[in-house]
Amino acid sequence: MSEQWRAQFDAEVSFANGGGLRTEGFRLDIPGPEISDEDLAALLVRHLGLLMVAEVRVRNKTILQEPHKGGRGVAGAQPGGPGARRLVELSHVISDGMVTLPGWPAPRISDWLTREASRANYAPGTEFHVAQIEMIANTGTYLDTPSHRWVDGVDLAELPLDRLADLPGLVVRVPAGTRAVDRLMLAPYDVAGRAVLLHTGWDAHFGTERYADHAAPHLTRDGAEWLVEAGAALVGIDSINIDDMSPAAHGERPAHSVLLAAGIPIVEHMTGLDALPPEGFRFTAAPPRVAGMGTFPVRAFAIVDA
Repeated sequence: MSEQWRAQFDAEVSFANGGGLRTEGFRLDIPGPEISDEDLAALLVRHLGLLMVAEVRVRNKTILQEPHKGGRGVAGAQPGGPGARRLVELSHVISDGMVTLPGWPAPRISDWLTREASRANYAPGTEFHVAQIEMIANTGTYLDTPSHRWVDGVDLAELPLDRLADLPGLVVRVPAGTRAVDRLMLAPYDVAGRAVLLHTGWDAHFGTERYADHAAPHLTRDGAEWLVEAGAALVGIDSINIDDMSPAAHGERPAHSVLLAAGIPIVEHMTGLDALPPEGFRFTAAPPRVAGMGTFPVRAFAIVDA
């Protein structure tokens, strides 16, 4: 048997919704002879299946060479019976003049060919309407590909369909009033191969001045790094941006940078995540295959097992 290691430590856990717990002399399987306090805290949260964790303080850490005892994961939901499913819309409606990002151009929808004008081209009683839309790519609920952030990243035409469609989904419920979604909040979840959707509730402010408030929830750098390490397939959020847009961020976009560098698509400005169960659904957010563009609106939806 190869060498195995465990950590013995004391820990204090505080929760975002109040309360806490304390452990003394707790032992936990670890992957090797060294582990940071931050990674050990995340491992503890995952092992115990804790939710809404605000902070974990680790003390008196000792590394022991001893056989693993086994960990406890988070059980997945059981699928429903044959044909038992429902569809859930997760995108905002795009309409003429709507505001997605305050200060950015709104879409303009108009006629290219009216029904009246089309009648001259077809048999009596046959008519068509052809509309046209002028908009920036970042309109409504949209998907970012790696080329949105990185010059050598794949674009909308190059991104594999299996990164966008029919993905097993997972919803992370973010406590009300929480701005930063970090590693500790994500640690209890098994995200490998899944579309991880961050439900903050901020979509309630979409289309209002409040939507662009600096208090908008976002994903932190260490949260993004954890999602990459854990193998997430796609990450979505129902906030104005997956990154912190406040002046304190100084224009940095670590969540975009980390996720897109790893080839993980991002869906922003989602809505309707409150209608989804934590697990047991399939997620799709597929944009058109447009060469040379890194972002485009999607009709995001979920198929939920009843």
